[in-house]
Amino acid sequence: MTDPVSLRPFAALLPGIVAALPILLCRRRPNLREGVTFLAGAVQLAAAVSMLPATLDGAAVTTPEIALLPGVALQFRADALGLLFLILSSVLWLATSAYSVGYMRSLKYGHQTGYFAAFAVAAASAAGIALAANLVTFLICYEILTVSTWPLVLHLRKPRVLASGRAYLAYTLFAGQLLLGAVVWTAALAPGAGFTPGGFLAGSASDGALRVLFVLFLVGVGAKAAVFPLHGWLPAAMVAPTPVSALLHAVAVVKAGAFGMLRITGWVFGPDLMWALDLALPLALLAGGTILFASLRAMTEDHLKRRLAYSTVSQLSYIVLGGAIGSPLALAGAAFHIAAHGFLKITLFFCAGSVYAATGKDRISQLGGLGRIMPITFAAFAVGALGMAGFPFLPGFLSKWNLGLGGMDSGQHWVAALLATSGALNLAYYFPVLKTAVFEGSPAPRLPYGRTIVRAEELPPRPRLIEPTPWLWAPPVFAAAAALVLGLFPDFGPGFWSLAEAAAASVTDGARDLTALYRGGPSR
Repeated sequence: MTDPVSLRPFAALLPGIVAALPILLCRRRPNLREGVTFLAGAVQLAAAVSMLPATLDGAAVTTPEIALLPGVALQFRADALGLLFLILSSVLWLATSAYSVGYMRSLKYGHQTGYFAAFAVAAASAAGIALAANLVTFLICYEILTVSTWPLVLHLRKPRVLASGRAYLAYTLFAGQLLLGAVVWTAALAPGAGFTPGGFLAGSASDGALRVLFVLFLVGVGAKAAVFPLHGWLPAAMVAPTPVSALLHAVAVVKAGAFGMLRITGWVFGPDLMWALDLALPLALLAGGTILFASLRAMTEDHLKRRLAYSTVSQLSYIVLGGAIGSPLALAGAAFHIAAHGFLKITLFFCAGSVYAATGKDRISQLGGLGRIMPITFAAFAVGALGMAGFPFLPGFLSKWNLGLGGMDSGQHWVAALLATSGALNLAYYFPVLKTAVFEGSPAPRLPYGRTIVRAEELPPRPRLIEPTPWLWAPPVFAAAAALVLGLFPDFGPGFWSLAEAAAASVTDGARDLTALYRGGPSR
């Protein structure tokens, strides 16, 4: 099918950019400011969904080229993988915006106008990354994402926060310079450097040169994907407000890095070239090592958000692992994990923020009894935690199941053992959170009760629930419910599984019937 040329991808890019100025002008009218945010998010989501039928039919909605230099053009295209990421980021932008209203107002944060403006630009740049048709477009949007999220990390403007902001900038800007070099080199080898299913670099240079080029790409996008040892900025960035942490982990920054790894392995080098250059197995082992290291490190963290951060480091490498293996099922599992991780991880961060907003507690050892008086919050947390561990009927199971099948299908049987081990480690660091909150101790020493603050021993035998405002408990409930639906019906709504399947099939040129393999049927 011929790819239709349309301006619709621009309709998904412009809302966040256009909204930034009105948000800044509405500084004294917060309700209007936040209304602009919601309107922009809704327009972006509608534009993304409008491109879904053509993409599911095998086409990719493409914009006209905008020439920047001879042989260098800005262009956007909505293919299956890009649209999956775009729809996910659009839905979660709306959810995080709603959560931000409750969180920022409950804790009386300042500088809220700049916060929402930077958030809008970050959402637009994530959309640009999703829809980039070539490496140059990807690079431009990738660096705008770095610049737009840096003020969000620095939002509290305290010395420790400034130090974490410097670390974030150091990691991402250094990696960005290497990515720039890789993109320029690639454009010299293959003018246009357009993303091509199955890759386009085979035969363009010597094997040694291509291996060096891959290392540049690996560091360039691996820093945002938090691949070991480039992960250090991510736990440090947890000093940011919780909605920013949710943005970094589930919507934009680290998800953009993992998405970039899939683009490089599947659409620049391609699985055949990856294996021919002996790059696939080392990358798979690096991803596996990151999964295990980060899981073990998460078990040592008492700070809840930092534990979730190390969990993210681990979970993102499932996506990298699928891209490295390169078999149809592994690629489909990796692509689907972008959506699965997005809904599950944002649920966990929303819950952590709700606990902090209601009680001021941010350490696991301080959660004793809170699960009994915040049942909605901790029920949503349980869904997110079980999904991350890969429990059946939740989306994390579907993505990991296909990764395991894809690994065995390509002769990498150790992948199944890795996934089983990492699942057990996920339980080992999530179960103590729920155990402490639900089964241990009395609530924290001082809790809100009505309009007053009282000591725990002064509470009635059955204290009233202290769930925060609906702005804070509704978003995690929505995300947890969406994760449940996604686990039970992977193609419900926008068809995340069909998009993941189509993306994998395009890379492998339809070599396997992915649905038949997933259902246990024979491969073709």
